[in-house]
Amino acid sequence: MKHAVIVAHPRARSFTQTMAKAYVEAAQALGHAVVVRDLYAMDFDPRLKAEELPGPDGYRMAPDVLAEREALKDVDVFAFFYPLWFNAPPAILKGYADRVLSMGFGYDPGPMGTESRLDGKKLISFTASGAPEHWVRDTGAFTALTTLFDRHLAGVLGLSVVDHVHFGEIIPNLTEEWVKRSAEEVGEAVRRNFGEG
Repeated sequence: MKHAVIVAHPRARSFTQTMAKAYVEAAQALGHAVVVRDLYAMDFDPRLKAEELPGPDGYRMAPDVLAEREALKDVDVFAFFYPLWFNAPPAILKGYADRVLSMGFGYDPGPMGTESRLDGKKLISFTASGAPEHWVRDTGAFTALTTLFDRHLAGVLGLSVVDHVHFGEIIPNLTEEWVKRSAEEVGEAVRRNFGEG
């Protein structure tokens, strides 16, 4: 099994980046292959260009998009790691979806709208916020996020959503022990969803 770990946080030593590293270690411990796409470290440009939009004259993929699609072409699991900013993914992650996971890779046009191209592959997400987890869930923010991002993306691309782990109230809890327990939770999610048997 091959995992694409797609990370959207600008700080290399952030909680989000630390959880992504825990995921990589857990997947590799299962003998799985991992490709990491650290969007900020790559300086990924999230802006969809006019020529990348399908139109009467076709469309043209930029070299960075073609390179990303090549890196992702044989993955089985898309694992997203990102903070919630205004209860939504960072713009760089949305731009990555717009440019990389779009037509010609994640879906094709069909007679009834779109036809997914990533059927049988999986989606798992790990998010973090400064707000308490109960607030994120009780206010409906988590439901909105998972509906508009996870489930919509999965529906269009043909992915199966296997899990979404959210870590709330990270600012007051950001102790070494709490980070360690959170990393263990990430590892457990990997083993639970992708371990043999």
